[in-house]
Amino acid sequence: MRRLSAIFIAVCMVLIAASLGAVLYLGFKVDPRTAAIAAVAALTGMAIYNAISSRLRDRGELGDQIGDLSRGTADLARQVAELSRRLNAIESNVNATVERARGAFDPLSTEIGELGTLVRQVAESVAAHETILQKQGVMPMHSVSSPLSLAAADAPLTLSENDTVSARRLGTMSRDGIADMVVRAIDDSRIDLYLQPIVTLPQRKVRYYEAVSRLRTIEGDIIPAADFIDVAESAGLMPKIDNLLVFRCVQVVRRLQLKSRDVGLFCNISGATLTDAVYFRQVLDFMDANRALAGSLMFEFTQEAYRNFGPIEHESLAALAERGFRFSMDHVADLRMEAKELADRSFRFFKVPATLLLNKTTPAQSDIHPEDLADLLARSGIDLIAERIENESMVVDLLDYDVRFGQGFLFSAPRPVRAEALQGADKGETGELAAAG
Repeated sequence: MRRLSAIFIAVCMVLIAASLGAVLYLGFKVDPRTAAIAAVAALTGMAIYNAISSRLRDRGELGDQIGDLSRGTADLARQVAELSRRLNAIESNVNATVERARGAFDPLSTEIGELGTLVRQVAESVAAHETILQKQGVMPMHSVSSPLSLAAADAPLTLSENDTVSARRLGTMSRDGIADMVVRAIDDSRIDLYLQPIVTLPQRKVRYYEAVSRLRTIEGDIIPAADFIDVAESAGLMPKIDNLLVFRCVQVVRRLQLKSRDVGLFCNISGATLTDAVYFRQVLDFMDANRALAGSLMFEFTQEAYRNFGPIEHESLAALAERGFRFSMDHVADLRMEAKELADRSFRFFKVPATLLLNKTTPAQSDIHPEDLADLLARSGIDLIAERIENESMVVDLLDYDVRFGQGFLFSAPRPVRAEALQGADKGETGELAAAG
């Protein structure tokens, strides 16, 4: 706009100067040379006047802008000063609050430290008494009726110790005979579900359960999973077994949540199930309908199986993870692993045998010292669980490794789930079962 105005003024000045020259030449009979000089002089004078007036006008506008900027700078300086004053006041209040909190929590932290010392002393005393009793040929107290075993027996879904049946080993049976027995057990629904508690350390409060399978023969004998799992995997029966166990685990989780939503369940799954298109689709559809249980149901895989996973298995894991389910790794033979990789694949638990953690030769089989394992896993959001804990001395030593959870026969052996619990879940009942034992 200013450019157009300047052009217009220049044109006007030229016209005025030309008009003046014409008037002098035509009206006053001035010679052309003189008239032209007068016109040029008038044009030059008008141009100088316009330039000076424009410069004065611009200087005035610039002065106004500088004044506005000065006033804005002064206002900003006042605001910064006020903000600095408020920040100083907040910092003073925070420091005072921290000092008060420190004064309040220092006695509490001292008491917690003393309590930890007492717990350690009690555990060491119990371990010493156990050793003495074993030397004298007396059964340790925790094997009879310790508070730990009572806590496990009080689980509303499991049978008491008196209700369990004795296990029988398969002995010299052929692999074909074992496979036939497993097939018949699957068809007759004689693959039973057992629960073993996972407790917090050192409080020993039940936080999770692990679901394990047992085969019940026609005669009523119980066959441990270790005796038939390998044969079942070779015969391609694991997807069918896992499909049945996942369904029962969901029933158990529903019952557990009726009593406490803080208790979760680990469900073991074979890697073969992840690659079976038919059975895994059934599992995936079933879990999709039970997404509400994702926070309480964890799928567990062995370390060996995970290391053999291919693209199909990882894709199946991702499908379960998309539905909110988390994973656990057990049967750990060494500590060579990438915690971040496991966390990225939604693994949130890492089970290590207590003997592997406490073994002094472990560093030779690991990328990290066992004492640093819990901290390494925690930085990736993974909880360390020490399993196969069999005596009190192990618990005492594990406390130095910052292990938060423990599992083993010291706390409770796997107990069979009550048949009426699963039947009740099928019927949609919501009443709580009586505690066992």
